[in-house]
Amino acid sequence: MSLAFVKYEGAGNDFILIDNREGVWQDFVASSMPSAESEKALIARLCHPKFGIGADGLMLLQDKEGYDFEMVYFNSDGGKSSMCGNGGRCIAAWAFSLGLGKLETSEEGPDFSNRGILNPEIPANHKILNFWAPDGAHTATHLPTPTHTSQLPATEWISLSMNNVNSIHQLDNHCYELNTGSPHFVSIKSEDIHQIDLVTWAKGIRYNEPYTEAGINVNAVNILDDTHIAMRTYERGVEGETLSCGTGVTAAALSLATMNSLGGGLIHVSTRGGDLSVAFSRSPAGFCNIQLQGPARMVFSGIL
Repeated sequence: MSLAFVKYEGAGNDFILIDNREGVWQDFVASSMPSAESEKALIARLCHPKFGIGADGLMLLQDKEGYDFEMVYFNSDGGKSSMCGNGGRCIAAWAFSLGLGKLETSEEGPDFSNRGILNPEIPANHKILNFWAPDGAHTATHLPTPTHTSQLPATEWISLSMNNVNSIHQLDNHCYELNTGSPHFVSIKSEDIHQIDLVTWAKGIRYNEPYTEAGINVNAVNILDDTHIAMRTYERGVEGETLSCGTGVTAAALSLATMNSLGGGLIHVSTRGGDLSVAFSRSPAGFCNIQLQGPARMVFSGIL
C-alpha cells in the first residue's frame, strides 16, 4: 500500500511526518516489512539519507482524547524516543496547516506572560493548540516570523511550551546535567566549539558510565554574551551530530541561566541549523514558563 508523508525541518532538524489518525501507519508497516524486518528497521531505512527520505526522526500524528493530537516520536535509528523540541514545533506547524487547534482573540492583545513568550509583535488573533507528547502535555502557539531573521521562504515561527525543570545537576563549574524532556549533558567551553571534534568528544561522554545504557545527548556551548550562546549537539538515537536540537537548546539556555543566576528572560541560541530562543521564568523549585521559539518549514511532501 502507499502512504502519504510530509518532511519538515526546524533549524536544520528534519523529520518525516505521517498523519496516523486513521491507523494507516500500522497497515503500511504490515504491508511493507519483509518477514525478517522489524518496524524499527523500517523506520531506520526511511530516515536513512541514502536509501530513504533522510531525516533525524519520524513522527506520527495521532488522535488523543482531550487533546488536538498526540505526537509519537521515533529516532532515526527506529527506536521510540523521548521528547523532541524541534520535532514538537514542526509537527505543531503541520497540525495548524491541517486545521487543528483554535484561534484565540483578544481585543487588547494576548497576555503571554503565563507562557513565557516575550514577543511584543504577537497579534491579537493567534492560533494555539494543545497536544500530547512522550513527556506529557504541550501547548504550541503560531507566531509572526520575526523580521530580523533570515529564514527560507514559507518558514513559520512556532513557540512550544516545555515542561518545568526542577532539577539541574551541576557537575563542576562548567558542566551541567538536566532533563528538558530528554536527558542532556551541557558543557560550557572556553575553546571554540566549531574547532573541536564533537563526535569523538561526545561519544566519550555518551558511552561512559553512567550514561551507557540509557544514553544522553551531549552539548558543547560557547557564551557569546549574557543572553546569547552558540552550541553544537550530539544526539543519542541518531548517534551523531545534528544541526540543532530543541531540548538541547533548552538545556543549554537553562544551564547559562543557572551559571549566571538569571531570574528569567529570553536567551538566544545559535545552532549550525539556525537561530532559536528560549524564554523562561524562575520558580522556587527551578524553572517554569519555558518556551522554545523558532522556525519550522515544510520541505516537501510525497508518497511512500
